[in-house]
Amino acid sequence: MKRGPKVKIARALGIALTPKAARIMERRPNPPGQHGAVTRRKVSDYKKQLVEKQRLRAQYNVSERQLRNAFAEATRQPGNPGVRLLQLLEMRLDAVVLRAGFARSIYAARQAVTHGHVLVNGQKVDRPSYRLRPGDMVALSARSRDMPAFTVPLENARPPAYLQLDRERRQARVAEIPEREQIPVQSELSLIVEYYSR
Repeated sequence: MKRGPKVKIARALGIALTPKAARIMERRPNPPGQHGAVTRRKVSDYKKQLVEKQRLRAQYNVSERQLRNAFAEATRQPGNPGVRLLQLLEMRLDAVVLRAGFARSIYAARQAVTHGHVLVNGQKVDRPSYRLRPGDMVALSARSRDMPAFTVPLENARPPAYLQLDRERRQARVAEIPEREQIPVQSELSLIVEYYSR
């Protein structure tokens, strides 16, 4: 996945990765570059799979190795490997911080975790990839509770059903492993499974 301006990456993949990208993509929905608005020629199956995999990576801000390892773990578990993969990614600490409304984007959520603003069950955890389990409590640290960077996104937070948010205490409890329809990610999972199953 390309590094660089987040809006450019968002336009190339066709998904808004940040609030700023969402605003710009309303005005300029085409891919970036002088040929962005030109009708593309037929796309190969491989490219469709690759782009879908990159879209998923971008939405969780994970490296290729992290996604590949998560897929390997998902295939070892019973059930649909695509849904299992999403559930593993959704249980990452940075993803839960984003879903709970403590951050405006996955990038901000990752930074909040690495800078020590987030507690898990009362203990500071600074690993964005930390895997949460049902029953775990995610909260903002005492020094971070009233920082505008966290309070502003929290005002508009609409957490999915698998998270129980307490706005006053600035904490969210993971109630259960989310079902596919509870995960707000744009992804055609079958293409990702095909990509990694080649």
